[in-house]
Amino acid sequence: QVQLVESGGGLVQAGGSLRLSCAASGRTFSMYAMGWFRQAPGKERESVAAISTRGGSTTYTDSVKGRFTISRDNAKNTVYLQMNSLKPEDTAIYYCAAGAKATLNPNDYVFWGQGTQVTVSS
Repeated sequence: QVQLVESGGGLVQAGGSLRLSCAASGRTFSMYAMGWFRQAPGKERESVAAISTRGGSTTYTDSVKGRFTISRDNAKNTVYLQMNSLKPEDTAIYYCAAGAKATLNPNDYVFWGQGTQVTVSS
């Protein structure tokens, strides 16, 4: 079992930055690929980014490429999402997830956090 707790969300103006963190419990964090997903009100959940177990491979959805960076620190059992040049359309609840493969498919993830709200004002 892996328990995930997100933090770092908040209200920011368009063009600003936020860094989300996702802290994992347990000693098996390094065995899991990690992903970030988001869900805006009235919309389906969408993928954001994913990172492999050791951080050597990352992938991003097209809408965040060049603006968001996913990283992880296995010594701290934490995965991060650095978000720059934020846009109002990035407003959503952001979730981190742990799974076997670093993909953008939410079905590949087993454990999920409770989410953190990100609101970008125009």
